[in-house]
Amino acid sequence: MHIPVLLREVVDSLAIRPGGVYVDGTLGRGGHAREILLRGGAGTTLVGIDRDEQALAESAARLESVAGANVVLVHGCHGSLAEIVQKKGIGEVDGILLDLGVSSPQLDEPGRGFSFRADGPLDMRMDRSRDVTAASLVATRTEAELAGILQTLGEEPNARRIARAIVQARAARPIETTGQLAELVERTVGRHGPHHPATRTFQALRMAVNDEIGELERALDGGLGVLKAGGRFAVITFESLTDRIVKRFFAAHAGRMVSLQQGGERWEGLLPRVRPVTRRAVVASAEETDVNPRARSAKLRTVERMAA
Repeated sequence: MHIPVLLREVVDSLAIRPGGVYVDGTLGRGGHAREILLRGGAGTTLVGIDRDEQALAESAARLESVAGANVVLVHGCHGSLAEIVQKKGIGEVDGILLDLGVSSPQLDEPGRGFSFRADGPLDMRMDRSRDVTAASLVATRTEAELAGILQTLGEEPNARRIARAIVQARAARPIETTGQLAELVERTVGRHGPHHPATRTFQALRMAVNDEIGELERALDGGLGVLKAGGRFAVITFESLTDRIVKRFFAAHAGRMVSLQQGGERWEGLLPRVRPVTRRAVVASAEETDVNPRARSAKLRTVERMAA
């Protein structure tokens, strides 16, 4: 069963308004979205966006069963949420949620190729209508390009060694399964500590295949643009890389007061201006992580858009 991460904390931080309009840019199996609709009550509108058509199909019945709700499901990327909202004629919204990274159902299905826990095709596409897979990246990128992906998106300290090993191995035999890649990485760098040595490699390739950083940056910028004054924007991250991007983006729009030489002070920062709702990242309780281990790495940051 899919368990939405930080469910109470997320919905509390959004301060749901009765009959409001909300966007879940990473709908998944609809756990957060359903709670938003239940809190909002009759007349609440939810726009659910996901690039995974299987997730959209599984969420439809769950969300449409909420009495009095207006549910709009869209197959697309959260990086396009501003354009999607505008095309639907909605205008400004009361709240936005992004639950980033790969979902538990995607990880648990070997055929999706996101995990090395079971052997499967080296796919990693969230949207299976797209052409680029992890296998195609591994097969076609140069050693330097692969090292750059692993270093930048996976923060992998052994990026060059792993990239070199991939290029050497693929010359003899195509790398087409998750098991092949995981074994290659482990053989190259050894196994130390509690985490599998291929964890960062798989993260980096997944992010590259799905342009996760580009989608996040577009979603943050576009989301603030369609958020009402007083509306809230909540983001759950699972990797240090994406958490830093969200933290810095929100901090830049929260700005700071700067003292002036002639006296007084002035606010400096990017527009539109926001105020932090969560001063520090909210993390899961011990009780939640006992039930849902995936929640251990989750961090929630929320801001509220201020009036111009």
